[in-house]
Amino acid sequence: MAHLSTYFSLEDMAGKHDAALLKRELDTLPGVTSVSVGEGGCLAVDYDTTGVRQEEILQKVRELGFQLRTEEE
Repeated sequence: MAHLSTYFSLEDMAGKHDAALLKRELDTLPGVTSVSVGEGGCLAVDYDTTGVRQEEILQKVRELGFQLRTEEE
């Protein structure tokens, strides 16, 4: 059982409402142990790899309508 953290930089975060939505929805994924949303769209997720994969977390973020900030920005 491995515990990992993954970090995303998101575009167009609209404040506390978006942060609450992300936390609420990502917490429903099996294996997710912690979700933090920081200023400027920084998203950190701690998870157990026996319950969820990084790709599944990313898919959920996209399903919620959030886009990743590209490296060029």
